[in-house]
Amino acid sequence: MENKNKKVLFKIRNLKKYFPLKKKSFFDKGPGEYVHANESISIDIYQGETLGLVGESGCGKSTFGRTLLQIYEQTEGTTLYYGKTLEELAPEYMDKMISKIPSKFPNYKKEVEELDKIYADLEKSETDEERAMNNEKAMFKRREIEEEYLNMIRIAGGLLASDDLNKVSKLLNAEYQVLKERAKVYTELEEFEQKVQMRARTWEDFNKILENDPKYNDLIEKGHGISQKVKEKTAEIEAYRDTLRDKEGFEELESQLDTGIDLSELTNEEMRELRKDLQMIFQDPYGSLDTKMTVGNIIGEGVLGHDLFKSRKEKGYNEYIQETMEKCGLAPYFLHRYPHQFSGGQRQRIGIARALALKPSFIVCDEAVSALDVSIQSQIINLLQDLKEENNLTYLFITHDLSVVKYISDRIGVMYLGVMVELADSEKIFENPLHPYTKALLQAIPRTDVDQGQELAVIEGDIPSAVKPPKGCRFHTRCEYAMDICAHFEPELKDNGDGHFIACHLMDVSEEEKQKAYEKNMARRAEKEEELEEISAI
Repeated sequence: MENKNKKVLFKIRNLKKYFPLKKKSFFDKGPGEYVHANESISIDIYQGETLGLVGESGCGKSTFGRTLLQIYEQTEGTTLYYGKTLEELAPEYMDKMISKIPSKFPNYKKEVEELDKIYADLEKSETDEERAMNNEKAMFKRREIEEEYLNMIRIAGGLLASDDLNKVSKLLNAEYQVLKERAKVYTELEEFEQKVQMRARTWEDFNKILENDPKYNDLIEKGHGISQKVKEKTAEIEAYRDTLRDKEGFEELESQLDTGIDLSELTNEEMRELRKDLQMIFQDPYGSLDTKMTVGNIIGEGVLGHDLFKSRKEKGYNEYIQETMEKCGLAPYFLHRYPHQFSGGQRQRIGIARALALKPSFIVCDEAVSALDVSIQSQIINLLQDLKEENNLTYLFITHDLSVVKYISDRIGVMYLGVMVELADSEKIFENPLHPYTKALLQAIPRTDVDQGQELAVIEGDIPSAVKPPKGCRFHTRCEYAMDICAHFEPELKDNGDGHFIACHLMDVSEEEKQKAYEKNMARRAEKEEELEEISAI
């Protein structure tokens, strides 16, 4: 799913988010029920793109955006972030994984053999029920292995092929301690530069302040000294890695070496540090603003929270807030007004300014224009486009308005009942939709030139519940072309060619088989309609 011409900012694999439901009675025993809001989502988000996310209400779009930012804790899966690397941040989970290598990793081979046995049983399955059961077992075991070992393999790679895992752990731990020391200095440097940038009026002023500041130069010198130690530790590790290249399993383990940061494994403090980079514009332009705070205080709250200014009285604070407001189309004299004194469009601009004030690299726009009039929508969308170009931003743009998402998005993902069913470039989705659900969505767009009698390509009826989603393909209960396999196996999101991803069993069958399935489903539908007519006649 990786585009070699673009840098990946997020790599999301098998992301799940379940919300537990309260039990109906104190006497209810056994496992409780869950809302399956997001199920096994695996996609990449590229730096500098706008990824649109569409689907009907309740399909899990907003939940995905919040889970991606770890506002909601993900139930399963990994969310790798590449805006910073493991070496730059040196998170605590890295230390924990390194220390577990000698005791935990020896069991990895046994776990993989168990998974291979399940896959062998899956191949031998004779009935659909048996295949479905073994498929579920395989998915559970695979995710269990990923949770236990994947981050360990990403950190150590081919070093895990060594017969002396204690030595591997010792080498990596020595490097980690130096990385942690350097990460602290790098964080101080980054914060220092950001503070100066917010106060300086021009790049010339910015460079002049840095050059003449002794504290900044001391940090630079300290960083260079620690970086030299890092190089020495890394060279020691690489020398040992070279001695293992002929070992069995080295290449496979080495291929999984990854510098991405697993956001789900970060501590609250580490995640809080990254909040500057990862921001969100909320759906409700009024409910997301504190009515007791002025506009200036709302926009500056995050700036003060991250100590980029010591207080509101500090020199340069008001000027920076006003500059941010002007970028977002808000007059500076609005600084002391309250949210209730603004229109919906202006409130949304306040929300955008609040997110932009921290100079993020990624913003989740959660239905950012859905509550606005059409004329105001166009203003906000144009503003988002301009800010993206000026600040090199990446957007996840969540909406149910297909006309809006077509205009603003580079790629579009289509969600149904918590699952990603199609993902492609914006033009391809509209010109050549492949999934039956995507086709139905596009047919639902209001038009003036449609043929009389045109109908949606879905079977009428209630939408399945996310509490007890249907087995197999989640759309099969409403699909006119559903086959027997659709009711038993969940299709994977696969590349159908040229970066057009689709999760549908129909891609693997002939037109003749599709037609047979269609006729069979129409016959069943006619039978049900006759039964309903008979019942209503009684």
